[in-house]
Amino acid sequence: MAKAETILAVEKVTKTFGKGASLTKAVDNLSFKVKKGEFLAIMGASGSGKSTTLNLISTIDRPTEGKILVDDTDITKLKGEKLNAFRRESLGFIFQDFNLLDNLTAYENIALALSIQNVKAKEIDERVKAVAKNLDIEKILDKFPYQLSGGQKQRVASARAIVTNPKLVLADEPTGALDSKSSKLLLERFDYLNQELEATIIMVTHDAFSASFASRIIFIKDGKIFNEIHRDNKTRKEFFDEIIRVMATLGGGDSDVI
Repeated sequence: MAKAETILAVEKVTKTFGKGASLTKAVDNLSFKVKKGEFLAIMGASGSGKSTTLNLISTIDRPTEGKILVDDTDITKLKGEKLNAFRRESLGFIFQDFNLLDNLTAYENIALALSIQNVKAKEIDERVKAVAKNLDIEKILDKFPYQLSGGQKQRVASARAIVTNPKLVLADEPTGALDSKSSKLLLERFDYLNQELEATIIMVTHDAFSASFASRIIFIKDGKIFNEIHRDNKTRKEFFDEIIRVMATLGGGDSDVI
């Protein structure tokens, strides 16, 4: 079997905020790699640096030091139209609060990402319907966001994120606004996207149940990697139990763990 290629390399990345006595290292000399087709979860207590790490990968923020390579391109050096093109063509974002446009239907929200790339109308229609089938939202494509449940909104947002076939799907607490049933349905769709469509997913979460769907988890504490575990051949319940054990050693309150 061919060795999976590295799609993301975070190399000795540091991100500081403030100056002098108030200087804070949100991310401290952080290094890790992600293989193509991997489902990686990043966990840690509040203030650990996990969200900052995702912001750096997504180019929302820039590191103070270090490199972030996507397909061997240092994205920390991109500016202007090259940066916009990278975000548009290589990244798919899934946010906790959905970020859907209220005046567009589910179909139009998903299609917008392709329209921006000047994809032809026929291909847009084919791709929107295909991704809707994968996420089981075919029956709600003509509805507006206010007519959808939280779980349906998040699946529409997920469809929008992956319809462009991005190199990386970045999910920031994607189940944070969902009830347990909707969370499970969404995570099962993530698992399908990863296993069947080989989508590369990086998910930041504080939730052990959500993280148990990933194939690997990096735990961050004080901006550094504290631990790393792999699911391998474990059942999801066994992996969940292992996550809880690691989180217990991280410290912080129960709300930070589960």
